[in-house]
Amino acid sequence: MSLFEELIEDKDADKEIVKSFESKDSLPDTIFSNDNGNHKLKDDVRKKLLEISNEFLEFIGIDFFVFDIVLTGSLSNYNWSKYSDVDIHILIDFDEFSSGKVSSEVYMTIVKEFFDLKRRLWNSSTDIVIKNYEVELYVQDVDDKHLSSGVYSILNNEWVIEPQKSNPKIDDKIILEKGEEYAKLIDDLSEKSEQGNDITKDLNELKSKIKKFRQSGLESGGEYSYENLTFKLLRRNGYIEKLMNIKTSIRNKKLSLPQ
Repeated sequence: MSLFEELIEDKDADKEIVKSFESKDSLPDTIFSNDNGNHKLKDDVRKKLLEISNEFLEFIGIDFFVFDIVLTGSLSNYNWSKYSDVDIHILIDFDEFSSGKVSSEVYMTIVKEFFDLKRRLWNSSTDIVIKNYEVELYVQDVDDKHLSSGVYSILNNEWVIEPQKSNPKIDDKIILEKGEEYAKLIDDLSEKSEQGNDITKDLNELKSKIKKFRQSGLESGGEYSYENLTFKLLRRNGYIEKLMNIKTSIRNKKLSLPQ
């Protein structure tokens, strides 16, 4: 396949991803039952999600109080698609781990990094699917604000935030253009890294820029903001993973001692 054909294929794939952001008429019928518009998590799905969550809690290996276990993200909303994940969030109180011997900012950072590491290890070492959707687990501070407009309590079997049907205006062009802009920056960094250039500063700046870009969109426009949808495009077409792999490659080279 020629480079031109690959570029056309990539653009078509990105257009398909952006198309998947459009709102559906109903929630996914493999995950939720629908009784005259009253959506409930299917019994077999709920049972399996609780089982997965319990295994994850055993994997974490320490005791703490669980306030709730929720399903969030696009599968609990009308913008679900074949690209969706089963996003399970374990809600706990990070303040429970305060010893009083270190500053609140320091211990909060340590706690967050511990749980983030645990969930990364779990998610990377498991390949669990529910009705063809991959399962991702997270630990969330109970005081953190829910940014999703659809949150279902798996533990209590009821909606925390019930999603509403909407028909948001999605500007495909601006999402594709912004996504292409970030993709080019990532490709450029990858090429410079392969050429032996030190791109550490540029890499960290780009990661921070993308994170702030998405966060600002979520806070100002929610899930359908073009910033969040651009981030989802980059995640689904593999560019976020490519960015992470560049950082890993740089670290491996830096810490290795050649013959």
